[in-house]
Amino acid sequence: MASLRAWLSLPEVTPAEDYGFFGPESVAWQVWSYPTGLTIGFQRAVVIEELDPRLIAAVDATSAIYTRPRTRYDRTLRYFAMVMFAGSQATVAAADILVKIHSKAVGIDPVTGEQYDANDPDSQLWIHLTAWHSLLIAYERFGPGKLSAADETQYWHECARAAELQTCDPDDIPRTREGVAEYFEYMRPRLIGSDIAKKAMNHLLDAEVMLPPMPPILRPMFTLVAAFLRRGTLATMPRWMREMAGLPTGRVLDALVVPWLSAAMTVVSLNTRLELLLLQLISPTTVPVAAPMLLGVPPKNPVTTTPRRAQREYGYDIPAQAHHALRDKQRNRVLGKGLAPSDEGLIESQPILGDIA
Repeated sequence: MASLRAWLSLPEVTPAEDYGFFGPESVAWQVWSYPTGLTIGFQRAVVIEELDPRLIAAVDATSAIYTRPRTRYDRTLRYFAMVMFAGSQATVAAADILVKIHSKAVGIDPVTGEQYDANDPDSQLWIHLTAWHSLLIAYERFGPGKLSAADETQYWHECARAAELQTCDPDDIPRTREGVAEYFEYMRPRLIGSDIAKKAMNHLLDAEVMLPPMPPILRPMFTLVAAFLRRGTLATMPRWMREMAGLPTGRVLDALVVPWLSAAMTVVSLNTRLELLLLQLISPTTVPVAAPMLLGVPPKNPVTTTPRRAQREYGYDIPAQAHHALRDKQRNRVLGKGLAPSDEGLIESQPILGDIA
């Protein structure tokens, strides 16, 4: 019952320093703040990502999604939310430390025999576009519906702005739905439904892995919720992706889950406290980031900026140029000496992204 009481006790809301890179007038806030965003949209993103053989090789090598699934999910969701809703200084600091974390994810992919590096611009582009596309798809399927043409154009331009926090080139971000579709078609022959990808995707489709221990009386309810989220996430995935990963492709269940999840998301969207309680259940460290936005608490300085301006102002290198000494050191340890990478970036990240224990 102590865990239940902790779940029902929301933390005090602290205003952000500024609106970061988007703010309440952005289309990205509209899409990402809807309950579909940090639930089905986020789950879809992390599941689909695993089809990239380079990414899944890095994920499988660390085994963190299996050994500490809740903290891994929590920290990743917190970073996603920071990009969208946190103040500019905190977010560029998080993006900088992420380069250090990714420096340890280097090695040889056992499936393709090629080198992988989580800081590789192509890998970062795949992660970034998969995330932004997934949150939009979930919003359209289970939320208010398709954006207007003008709003969607703005959304993809905002996606390019957020790419300034990654090691990829923002100029590589498509600015239209058609361009994004072309990107996924380009990636399609490069994706592999390997055994390690299938294992990870099935694991991440189980929403229960991100939940804390539940009192016995609540377990049946949350098992049902997790089943609906899994089916809803599957319903947003193209059939070719599901076939590649050996996942169910039934059209009937796809259709049946839509009205139920749409109704549930509508109910949650009308009750901010309920939305925060659900977020606290799946990602407690994300609540302080999202709460000011959901509650309409203005920041101390109600302005927006861009990642590039913030990086210059607060003294951070752009991610593509950051921490090359550490990245070289990690590559030498792993690829040159056959040793395990060091955890210094991961340990250093805890005050920003949350504990790894």
